[in-house]
Amino acid sequence: MMGKKTLEVVIQMNDYPRPYPYPAYSVPFLPPHAYPYGVNAAPPFLPPGSYPGITPYPSRFASWGELPLQDYGQQPLVLNINRAAKQNETFRTALWTGKHFQVTLMSIPVGEDIGLEVHPHTDQFVRIEEGQGVTQMGDTPEKLDFVQNVHDDDAVFVPAGKWHNITNTGTVPLKVYVIYAPPQHPFGTVHQTKKDAMEEERV
Repeated sequence: MMGKKTLEVVIQMNDYPRPYPYPAYSVPFLPPHAYPYGVNAAPPFLPPGSYPGITPYPSRFASWGELPLQDYGQQPLVLNINRAAKQNETFRTALWTGKHFQVTLMSIPVGEDIGLEVHPHTDQFVRIEEGQGVTQMGDTPEKLDFVQNVHDDDAVFVPAGKWHNITNTGTVPLKVYVIYAPPQHPFGTVHQTKKDAMEEERV
């Protein structure tokens, strides 16, 4: 039950001029900026000197051009993950490798797949940013009894120990980003093709 004072505070918060609909209980600490935010929106979110004691971390991307796709692991980073995933042309590129999780970008050509695999101690999250495909999962390579069509904006959750694969069934490259927890690939991993990835795994 909200008291009169609480209700007045909520009303005041709702009167705060901002272009994006925050919930009534959310207090926006920064000045409003047009939505959607860019990789390096202008003006900056924290103009130097406007917030005493707070220095904005410099953006790595000074323009709206292509982002340098490389491993920024264990460094602070903000980027448009949708833009980065769609820009990526490699089978796999590590984007951020930390101590406890890793983000990679993948581009799967038409008619090809990621490859049937299992990670005994690693949970996996796959976000489809562009294209369509089919996901398969199961307890053994011979029994992939979980089958689901996927397309852009879908998310796939792969438990540790589950065999899994994603095949591109569309007409354009399947663009995804993948989160591994803990990290699965070495820092700075870049596989131009699936063949490169398979050869490295055999080493």
